[in-house]
Amino acid sequence: MYDRLISTAFLRQISNGRLDRDEIVATLGDRSVTLGRDPSCEVAIDINIYGAVSRRHAEIRAIFAESRQDSRPRVEGWEIYDLDSANGTFINNRRLYGCCPLQHGDRIQLTKDGPQFLFELATPVTSLESELRQRPQSQITSITFTKLLPIFSTGNDLWKQDYLLPGITTVGFVVMMFAFLGQPQLFNLTISLYISLAAYYFVYQLCGKKKPWWIILGAALVTVLILRSPILNIFLWFFYQVLPGATPKGQVSFISVLIAMFFGAGLMEELIKSLPVFILWFVGLWRGKKWRSRVGISEPLDGILIGAASAIGFTLTETLGLYVPNIVQSITTQAGSTEIAELTGLQLLIPRVLGSVAGHMAYSGYFGYFIGLSIMKPSLRWQILTIGYLSSAFLHALWNTSALVSFWLLAIVGGISYAFLVAAILKAHSFSSKV
Repeated sequence: MYDRLISTAFLRQISNGRLDRDEIVATLGDRSVTLGRDPSCEVAIDINIYGAVSRRHAEIRAIFAESRQDSRPRVEGWEIYDLDSANGTFINNRRLYGCCPLQHGDRIQLTKDGPQFLFELATPVTSLESELRQRPQSQITSITFTKLLPIFSTGNDLWKQDYLLPGITTVGFVVMMFAFLGQPQLFNLTISLYISLAAYYFVYQLCGKKKPWWIILGAALVTVLILRSPILNIFLWFFYQVLPGATPKGQVSFISVLIAMFFGAGLMEELIKSLPVFILWFVGLWRGKKWRSRVGISEPLDGILIGAASAIGFTLTETLGLYVPNIVQSITTQAGSTEIAELTGLQLLIPRVLGSVAGHMAYSGYFGYFIGLSIMKPSLRWQILTIGYLSSAFLHALWNTSALVSFWLLAIVGGISYAFLVAAILKAHSFSSKV
């Protein structure tokens, strides 16, 4: 009786808020059914209508009863998995994290405004519920080694979880912080690295596109090397002496400081941070399309990821190599207390590095979006690059100048910069080929 009740289920399309009872898009049996933009999916979504849906967005899999030697495995239900989609899968208007079992009448939606489907069992739900009530509550019929030690049975699925590596990394950094107690420089380096990695991981997850770790690390290191090399003197000479990038002296106005910050901070620093993006772009000209998509720059999401990584290198170098040492030295000279100076340096370090997600990472990621877009639209390349360069430089300059007015204005500008970055990520999702 139980096999007959739930051996089959259907997935029906909901169009314009109405359900067409005759439109069955998939019949669910003992095989998995994948939903997404990829044409190979069992339920293929039209990219021209639903561009925010990922290529392989979600999957419905059968739940099997424990097999017996004298019978074939029985399907006792179905569950839906979100395949790390960029914009989420929703079950009855609630976002799905991981997987959950499906019940008769559940509504499945790919992205918040995407296509909707109705999950239906082949027989009335009332009969199914009656049968389920007669079954034992516990499905565990025996205790096995893998049930007692589940870590040995999860296999590769454990390492695929997005929360595993961050947790292990956190433990490692906590141990290092304990080890460096009483050593301010090493402690500051450790906590700044951890905060910057956490901020970048947040942006990385928003982008939803995988990039090799060595490319991300390499982009940050290239920026660090530029800032530590004589190349920086060329930038300083051009933007501070040829262009009006030097901070005006004496009594200054908001406009005069904004102009100086636009050239000296905005244009100069955004150009420096964009160099790793341009380097990968040029290297990709001599490599294949597959290499450009995986490693190089082929679309806006690539530019955002590499631009944000470059910003991490810039933020750490600027904070640990300039701002923190300067304030520590200044307070030590004034107050004569090394302990107070080191504490103040730490208090400056934390907001500067953590705030990079709405600061340097936001500007560089935003400009990286335009660099990737210019690759996809070569006929409008120079117009796109000019708009991206000037707009990111203006946001940068406005942030630096806002501190002269009030912290409230600073917070507003930071929020706007972060909103610009998120908007660029969302737009990049709509025409990305790998999300």
